[in-house]
Amino acid sequence: MIKVLNNIFVLEGKNIQYAFGPYKGLLRHIYFGNKADEKDFEHFEIRDISSNDSSCDIAWEEYTPWGGLRYKEPAVKVRFSDGTRDLVLEYDGFAIEEDVLRIMLKDKFYPIAIFLNYKIYEEYDIIARWVDIKNLGEEDIFIEKAYSCEINIDGTGYNITNVLGHWVGEGRRFKQRLDGGKLILESRKGNTGHNNNPYFILDIDANEDKGEVYFGALEYTGNFKILVEATPYYYTRLLMGLNDFDFEYKLKPSEALILPKAYIGYTDKGYSDMSHRLHRFVRDIILPVDLRNSLRPVLFNSWEATLFNVKCDEQIELARKAKDIGCELFVVDDGWFGERNSDSAGLGDWKVNRDKFPNGLEELIHEVNRLGMDFGLWIEPEMVNPDSELYRQHPDWVYRFNNRELTTSRNQLVLNLSLNEVKKYIFNVLDGLLTNYNIKYIKWDMNRPFSEAGALNLDIKEQKMIWLLHSKAVFDLIERLRGKHKGIEIEACASGGGRMDFGVLNYFDEFWTSDNTDALDRLFIQESVSYVYPANTMRCWVTDCPNFINGRTIPLEFRFHVAMMGSLGIGGNINKWTKEEIELAKEKIKQYKEIRHIVQKGDLFRIKSILKDEIHAIQYVYQGESVVFVFKLYEKFGRKQYKVKLKGLNADKIYEVKYGDKIVRKGGAYLKNVGLELILDGDFSSQLIRLKEI
Repeated sequence: MIKVLNNIFVLEGKNIQYAFGPYKGLLRHIYFGNKADEKDFEHFEIRDISSNDSSCDIAWEEYTPWGGLRYKEPAVKVRFSDGTRDLVLEYDGFAIEEDVLRIMLKDKFYPIAIFLNYKIYEEYDIIARWVDIKNLGEEDIFIEKAYSCEINIDGTGYNITNVLGHWVGEGRRFKQRLDGGKLILESRKGNTGHNNNPYFILDIDANEDKGEVYFGALEYTGNFKILVEATPYYYTRLLMGLNDFDFEYKLKPSEALILPKAYIGYTDKGYSDMSHRLHRFVRDIILPVDLRNSLRPVLFNSWEATLFNVKCDEQIELARKAKDIGCELFVVDDGWFGERNSDSAGLGDWKVNRDKFPNGLEELIHEVNRLGMDFGLWIEPEMVNPDSELYRQHPDWVYRFNNRELTTSRNQLVLNLSLNEVKKYIFNVLDGLLTNYNIKYIKWDMNRPFSEAGALNLDIKEQKMIWLLHSKAVFDLIERLRGKHKGIEIEACASGGGRMDFGVLNYFDEFWTSDNTDALDRLFIQESVSYVYPANTMRCWVTDCPNFINGRTIPLEFRFHVAMMGSLGIGGNINKWTKEEIELAKEKIKQYKEIRHIVQKGDLFRIKSILKDEIHAIQYVYQGESVVFVFKLYEKFGRKQYKVKLKGLNADKIYEVKYGDKIVRKGGAYLKNVGLELILDGDFSSQLIRLKEI
């Protein structure tokens, strides 16, 4: 609900309010938190402290321009054609259109308008915020910095939670207190990257079940920046949006730049409530409509079984074994196209390798479909190997600078998606594959960041636009493909978790969580990811041991239980599995199909974490059913018995509980307050518990 009272705007959800309004020349933030009486909201007078501390820096501005006596981080900074680098924004009215509140700000002299957009999703207590910047004049305007939103929060000393990491080490969650100064979370690589993630969590003393939490996520998959500042004026500011690193956008006359959406929220009920709101919001609002309500299929991926040595007859044999254990989707990974026998050649030549598939892909797809499975294919559309027909024909199709050698990474270069002919080529390739073959699933990969980030087709004053143009081009391609090929499932991958964000999830159905499939490491990674992203967006594989990352060997049941906490996939070489392993796989896949609606659609509760407890326990609750996964990493001092108190259950209901060899009936209050006694015997032991209201 949007209310306007005494020139104060109030966005109101089920439990929260967000208030701001114009006052004495500034658009000022007033409040963000639990509901109050909106009639009581008012502006407070703010005075300069000194000639060095102006009221502009002290005020909680809703969207801070760079100009005048402002020295805090600006939300927007522009350069006009005459060289002026200063904005004097004045409030110029509002409109409410299709549940969107639009606030217009105009410069006092120059022809530029900035629209602040707000939409409240009342059911989820989440606010969408984004900004349009429009050139109203006849000269170019250059945008040097433009965030999607600015947030002001009373007080300092907040804990900032995010992740740090690298390839096979994504999702290492950290919490850092900020009493003064600035903290920056960002990517400069052209995609989301593995180092930080485009979300924020701020709290003072919250835990899973209680405490105030401010949170938000950015709907963008390129260079992002989140800046948190504990000001000397006793409040905390947060800015989130496009990274201003190597960025400048030439805004032509009559053109508007629409910035990515930011989704923000507040709760006083701790991290679990935050996660529940975000997960439901992603599942109901963010994900592509076609498969939004569908359960993710159990897939088999051929990569670890064959690597680049892909052959039709061997893939058919793998498909038969995958079907036998219960897989529903068979995916051929890298190596099916061009002269692709290693990562050094063939990328960009998206034609079926006839030595590997003498009769084309039809033979394999026909057999996969005959077995009752869907067929999927790996592709890396944004990249090219120098050793490829595509590059030999079009060496000018990659990002590059004049007079500089090209830097390869993984033996490949990045295609320049600001070129229309490149976008046309990629679309035609993918459209041709989806038209000519019965492909239901695409794994879209991106295995290197940008370098020599120049686009020789663009004007010298447009060069720094490529970061934004590239991300937009990827989204446009996906949107066109989805429009023509309804029901296609698309997974985002970038050397693992390099593309994990709300922007991706607005166009892709899921992401590849990490190339690290070691079950122990995945417990850490998946727990961190779960704070913001729901289980049905995380692809999680069961792979072979010893694991290629660390040589660790973990029991197969433990590996299955870890992967069953997301969208289950099989990535191991099932040709080498023993009869006992095959039978266990059949049992676990059957079990997953029985519970996946709870995992993929339910509320998640982080009961215990191996970061601080001896055991790890994750619970999912959905419409009177629940499933709990419990893990012990190693046995310490002979301890085998543990108590686990459950969450999310109805205290007044009776539940049938199945675990181990037991089936018992217990009240919800008992399970929450007393808990279950479990036996976990030996290193890397795990257990699955199922509950149902009766």
